[in-house]
Formats: sequence, structure tokens, C-alpha cells
Amino acid sequence: MRRLLTELLANLLDIRVVIGGLFAIYGVILTVVGIIDSPAARQKAQGVDINLWVGLVMLAFGLCFLFWSMLHPRHQVHEAEEPDED
Repeated sequence: MRRLLTELLANLLDIRVVIGGLFAIYGVILTVVGIIDSPAARQKAQGVDINLWVGLVMLAFGLCFLFWSMLHPRHQVHEAEEPDED
């Protein structure tokens, strides 16, 4: 049980999962903001819905990192098990 918990925490703290999760969360937030932006906000960016486009790019980037971490998980290094003393 302890080994399973250690492996789970090690995989969750993999830098790819952290970076991918942050980019995905910020991407979702920016995408939603881009969808509900007012026309005045679009005019400030010369007619380009920058929040929507940057949000979609960040979301795609974050999902690529998360997919990469699932496709190629980090190599497990196990400690040498001590023999049982009877």
C-alpha cells in the first residue's frame, strides 16, 4: 500500500503533470473569458479575440503535456527490498 501511494504521488508531482495542469486550467479560464468578452474588449485588440485564441493555445499545450505524461510515465526506481527475517 505504501509503495502504491509513493508511486501515485511521484507521478502526480511529475513536472509535466504540474506544468500541463497549470496551462490547462489557465487555458480554460482564458477561453471562457474570450467567449464572454464584450465587443469593446475585442476593439481594444484591433478586432482579434486574443483571450479566446491564447486560451485555446494554452489549453492545447497543457493537454499535450498531460497526454505526454500519461503516454510515457516516468521510470520507477524501486528501493532494494530487505529480506524477511524469520
